[in-house]
Amino acid sequence: MALAVEVRRTDVPPEPGSGNRILRLLLLGWLAQAALRFGLAWHRLGPVAHPDEAGYLVAARLLAGGPGADLSGHTFYQGGYPLLLAPVFWVTEDPVLAYRLVLLVNALVGALVFPLAYLALKRLGNASLPLAWAAALLPAVVIFGRHALADAVLPVVVLAWLLALDRFFRGHGSAVPASLLVCFACSIHSRGSILLAVHALALLLALRKTRRPALTGLAATGLGYLAVDRFNAFLLAELYPSGALDLGGNLLDRLLSLDGQAWALSGAAGQIWYLITSTWGLAGAGLVVVVAAAVRRKPMALVLCAVTFGIAYASMAALPDENRVGNFAYGRYLSCVALAYALVGLRALADHKAVLGAVVTLTAAAQVVTLYAGPRLDDTVFIPFDFPEVIFLTRDSDSLELGLATASATALLAVFALVRRPVVVLALVNLVALVSITAPFRDEQPLDANLPEGGVLTQRHVPWHVRAALYHHVSWTRIGWYDLGHPVPPGVCTVLVPWPSGTPIEQTWPGHPDPWTPAPSLAGVAAWTCPSPR
Repeated sequence: MALAVEVRRTDVPPEPGSGNRILRLLLLGWLAQAALRFGLAWHRLGPVAHPDEAGYLVAARLLAGGPGADLSGHTFYQGGYPLLLAPVFWVTEDPVLAYRLVLLVNALVGALVFPLAYLALKRLGNASLPLAWAAALLPAVVIFGRHALADAVLPVVVLAWLLALDRFFRGHGSAVPASLLVCFACSIHSRGSILLAVHALALLLALRKTRRPALTGLAATGLGYLAVDRFNAFLLAELYPSGALDLGGNLLDRLLSLDGQAWALSGAAGQIWYLITSTWGLAGAGLVVVVAAAVRRKPMALVLCAVTFGIAYASMAALPDENRVGNFAYGRYLSCVALAYALVGLRALADHKAVLGAVVTLTAAAQVVTLYAGPRLDDTVFIPFDFPEVIFLTRDSDSLELGLATASATALLAVFALVRRPVVVLALVNLVALVSITAPFRDEQPLDANLPEGGVLTQRHVPWHVRAALYHHVSWTRIGWYDLGHPVPPGVCTVLVPWPSGTPIEQTWPGHPDPWTPAPSLAGVAAWTCPSPR
């Protein structure tokens, strides 16, 4: 992936049999990566990031022929990632086993970043298997594999797309593989729409030099997008009968107001800050090199810059103000390009200007976040899930220590630039960080819904997070809605109702059918069940 740095090559004939040896090492390295990733997630027994995980798991179950759910009013969780998970629900209906198999899929697919990282380093003139293996363990591209989230596989798809598009630009292949990959990215998450737009624009500009290959790539892009659109439309109709959460209004409002622009631009700066911090400063050096190459009109550098800043800006412009610290500095959306920048940064460690530029960029982004957010960094809700790498750097899980995290990332970058073998330091830092973040030896108790296998309804005032927590565990039926005072439909054997604090559980459902009985369910909710499924 010679997308940013000038690479001087000397043609040296490969040693006999070296190709097979590299393939064997890549296979072994992939298996080792998958085993390590799965080991870090083994203790996880069910989803906790609601409603995101519930949305993807329910979609996968639906695609496998099982019951869906009513996710109306939530963000639309697209179908590309659930499509990979659907075979899990052909194997088992047990929620705990299904979730563990989902984590296994995440590990096997996520580990593909190792061979892709090796190919990228090879194109950058630094074909090092150990360095690729260590870089593939960056927490930014590993930790989301511990959840049923699209971010578990998106870094693989994005890096594969960058490599395929780079190959096309260098005249060594067709644009069709890159077009299919970008369409798959578009089916996985809305960030893929940014990739698709940049990809289409890049192929349009390439028409001047390679007319037929570019037109073929554009045709594949168009057909792929139509297929993705129809597929996602099917899921939208099945799972969001009353419509999904519309973020387009937020995007338009922010685009058309000065306050909105300030929000989006400062939030984008916060995402850049997190991108650099979460890669121990390496992505900062990579960003400096890539931007410099984009100024020189290097095609892949322009593509990577457009994708990065497009995602950072558009995601912040569309998101509502949720009164949380993550509104000002957030890493999840740019995690899909973190490895690409880190690989370029590793190649640029000997360039003191790139390292210094990384420090300046990191510090400047931190200042933008501080100036815009001000006291809200302390007054809004700090969610540890939003800041895993930062918590590792600062050892503070209650607040965002912006200055300390910036200083820690700068110190690590300096170490990488000064030591003779940064691969050893990178591997150690990544492994220690991953163990610290994931706590793989912690015991976790599975959620026991403890409901009879009949129909399940929830009263409309049951908190959304309680309902979302049950979607995966109630695997035998689609959870419906119930309005108090109406007859219970045939086949229903469970009705969940709110349980206000201080209210006797027997009084949570006046007029309940006899001989239904209540029992505590999740926090603030009572589960009324019939003696046996009707």
